[in-house]
Parts: sequence; C-alpha cells; structure tokens
Amino acid sequence: MADVNVDRVRDAEPVGAIRVVQQLGRIEKPVGVLAALGVLVAFGMIAAYAPLEVEQGEVQKIFYVHVPSAWTAFLAVTVVFLASILFLLTRDRVWDEIAASAGEIALVFLSIVLTTGPLWGRPVWNTWWTWDARLTYTLILWLVFAAYQLVRPFAADSERGARFAAVLSIVGFVDLPIIHFSVLWWRTLHPKPIVMDPVGGKHLDPAMFQTLMFTLGAWTLLFLFFLAKRVQIEHRRNELGALGR
Repeated sequence: MADVNVDRVRDAEPVGAIRVVQQLGRIEKPVGVLAALGVLVAFGMIAAYAPLEVEQGEVQKIFYVHVPSAWTAFLAVTVVFLASILFLLTRDRVWDEIAASAGEIALVFLSIVLTTGPLWGRPVWNTWWTWDARLTYTLILWLVFAAYQLVRPFAADSERGARFAAVLSIVGFVDLPIIHFSVLWWRTLHPKPIVMDPVGGKHLDPAMFQTLMFTLGAWTLLFLFFLAKRVQIEHRRNELGALGR
C-alpha cells in the first residue's frame, strides 16, 4: 500500500520538474568523483604550479579559493532565483526544492568568501574588514540568504514559507550586479578585475590564469554535486511529508 501511495504522489507532480530531479540523481555520483579529483588537482596546482605573486607572496594564493568560491556563490544565487521564479509561476514544489537546496549552498560559499577575503586582505590592506562597497554588498547578500534559511521554518505553513523565500531570493539576486560592478562604479579598496583588465589591457600571468580556470571548473563541479545530493534529500523529505499527511 505504501508503494502505491508513493506512486500517486509522484504521478501528481509535473513531469518536467521531476525530470530535472531525476537527471540530477543520475549525475550525482560521476560528478562527485570528478569534483573530488578536480579539487585535489586544483589544490596541487595552487601549491606547486601557480607562481608566487611578487608583492603579496604566499598570501595571494588565497585568491584561488576566494574567487572560485565567489563564482560558485553567485552561480548558486542565480539557480535559486531561476528556480524561485519557476516556482512562483507554476506552484510546483519541486522547483522550490531546487531553490531551497541551492540557497543552502549559496550561504556556504558566501561564508567562505567572507572568511577568505579578510584572511587575504589583512596582510595587504592592514585591516580585517573595511566598509568597502563590494565587501558591504556581499555581506548584505549573505544576510539575505541567512534570512532565506529562516523564512521557511518560521512561516505559518510550508507553502507560505516557500513563497516568502522565493520573493527574498529575488531581492538577493538584484544584489549580484551591484556586487559585480561596485569596483567600477565607486572608488574601493577591493581590486578591479585582474583576470583581464578591459581598460588597462592587463592580463593575469598564464600559470595563474590556468590555475584559476581549473579551480573555477573544479568548484563548479563541486556545486553540481552538492546541488544534486541536496535536491535528492529535499525531494525525499517532501515525499515522506506528503505520505504522512
């Protein structure tokens, strides 16, 4: 009887959203293996292949964790935004499961960004924190996604909590372009784009660039693995909740 009820719960859900969850389930293990190998190789490249920066020395190598973590956090925020829009349009809870899962990942990587930034900035700027535009707006984004985690359990019901969280994620997404362009719009301590400076024509050292690109790829695979794993957990939790009701 329990198996029949589970089938009914699954059949009641839109096919398109379920297909996304199924695809994530299929890629979970191979992507997890690739992510683990990629992260190991990335740290090896950071330690042994990437050259030391002339002025900053060893501390500059935090760059290879800080920048990919920021990229992954922004990717996660974008996934939350898109899944939240689809949830608001379709009221399909599977999109909300994807948004909730990506929201947790976004908060984790934003925390890494806000931790590695001061560790890198202290020796260079001689301060752990400054109310620089990019730092401040990144902190605001972290606070938005910290609130995102609290909205659901404190809402009167899960449906209302999901709607509130979706709206909050849209607010967070609006912060992304402000963070990205803040170093160009205002005078800040945070360095301007250094992979390729569109104004000065400066380029990153080839070995540094290769290390950064590889690390970005490894962190992206790590995000996909975390997302696939977390969505599977969230989906099963909601299935069990539906059966209980």
